[in-house]
Amino acid sequence: MTTSPTLLLLLYLTLSNIVILIKLVNCTSSDHNYLDALSKSILFFEGQRSGWLPLDQRLKWRANSGLGDGSSRGIDLVGGYYDAGDNVKFNFPMAFTTTMLAWSVIEFGEAMPPYELRNALVAIKWSTDYLLKTVSQPGRIFVGDPIIDHNCWERSEDMDTTRTVYSVEAPNSASEVAGETAAALAASSMAFRRFDPGYAETLLRNAERAFEYADTYKGAYSDNESVRPGVCPFYCDFNGYQASSGDELLWGAAWLRRASQNDTFLNYIQNNGKTLGAEDTVNEFGWDNKHAGLNVLVSKEFLEGNVYSLQSYKESADSFMCTLIPSSSSSHIQITPGGMIYKPGGSNMQHVTSIAFLLLVYANYLARTSQTVNCGSIMVGPASLRQQAKAQIDYILGDNPMGLSYMVGYGPRYPQRIHHRGSSLPSVRDHPEPIACKAGTGFFNSSGPNPNVLVGAVVGGPGEDDVYEDDRADFRKSEPTTYINAPLVGALAYFVANPS
Repeated sequence: MTTSPTLLLLLYLTLSNIVILIKLVNCTSSDHNYLDALSKSILFFEGQRSGWLPLDQRLKWRANSGLGDGSSRGIDLVGGYYDAGDNVKFNFPMAFTTTMLAWSVIEFGEAMPPYELRNALVAIKWSTDYLLKTVSQPGRIFVGDPIIDHNCWERSEDMDTTRTVYSVEAPNSASEVAGETAAALAASSMAFRRFDPGYAETLLRNAERAFEYADTYKGAYSDNESVRPGVCPFYCDFNGYQASSGDELLWGAAWLRRASQNDTFLNYIQNNGKTLGAEDTVNEFGWDNKHAGLNVLVSKEFLEGNVYSLQSYKESADSFMCTLIPSSSSSHIQITPGGMIYKPGGSNMQHVTSIAFLLLVYANYLARTSQTVNCGSIMVGPASLRQQAKAQIDYILGDNPMGLSYMVGYGPRYPQRIHHRGSSLPSVRDHPEPIACKAGTGFFNSSGPNPNVLVGAVVGGPGEDDVYEDDRADFRKSEPTTYINAPLVGALAYFVANPS
């Protein structure tokens, strides 16, 4: 991968003085090095890379992989990220990951040391370069046969499973994945605008094209029988593109509005909110449900520009924030005894990091416009929202009943047996001979720690009882994902600059 000369200049910028203040924590009374955690949260993405690895690859136990992706269909689909501990590239979560990395840079990039801002932009570009390939011709493409892949425990460098290419082409529908791709490219165009204007323009132009496809042929991609075997039950649109939402269409339009300032997209948000479910109060934000994030994003324009037709988005964002404040009279999101936001279903840290990020973003929007949130009997200001976010981030970093950092490589105690093929198997450097599909089973079943440290990976985390067993087989708790880390990058950047 090549990086623009402008990006490389960031390496030589002077690092701003950062003062890490001593703070007290509830459970372990430890001090957190947010800069170290930020660096590691970005480094994690290098461990998830697919394709040709560059000379400056820092996690040296990884090597080239997936070099024939797309060849069966005569298209270059090399690159992108493996979304979790497997060897499959699912475009839906990858696009959401990209959107959140870009949003992290947009909101909190100025809080990052220049060299980490450069690393964050490189992490975004690794994905956007791939996403641009997927929209290079009509349709939306998915790589990998998840069923066959999940029956193996092998390194991505050794993959001998079928790399099936699943595609959705007009007039078939792919509103959610095309809408999310539009959001990812539009948000990324904003992240790159100062550093590489030409690339930013390319991203924005392709975002508009992806959105046009999503809106013209409305429907869920996982309803298409030719694609369903490759994405379900893993990354189906469980909510449906309109079942409780149409959220990806509004999400894509909202990012295109913010990136382009084109009134066409503002009109789209205004005119389609009710039809596509924008006024539904859904207290969730993640790869499959954009409601809470959409409401926060659109609220910025209402708060700063008084676009009164967008007031319902601000009201929904306020309602969501009130569910996160224990002293409010709202129906609250579940919190574990140790203080972690919890939603059933596994990979719980995806909810923790995404909600913490939204808390910080909304707090900034409120602070800039000197506003608060009416939560019934109490008024909630930016400081309270930031305090709630900090509690979640500190929980991840070790302030929890287990006294365990859920970020691999951070702190003295962290998960040793994560559910990740490359981390759990000997590296190509240490074991040059291929490890076949079933030959890795012994390593999977081993009670020993993983030989390769996937620095910065945040695992799915403990259950509602705050208990974590560090069991490789328990993927719901021990598997890292890109969409856990992406919003964490922005949250950690905020606390680098505001540690107390």
